[in-house]
Amino acid sequence: MKKVSLFFASLAMVAFVACNNASEEAVVEETVVEETVVEEAPVVEEVVDTTMAPADAPAEEAAM
Repeated sequence: MKKVSLFFASLAMVAFVACNNASEEAVVEETVVEETVVEEAPVVEEVVDTTMAPADAPAEEAAM
């Protein structure tokens, strides 16, 4: 009977030591955030000067 009670006592000690969680560590999850930057090409608008006479117009009309 003494061997059985010694066995249960040692089993209880092992169980208490195994379940001891006195120092809990904070769980830290690492997340990776990827940022993609899309650069748009600058818009170039062609400006047409309408005050000038066409190149095939006579010189008299271009002087006006």
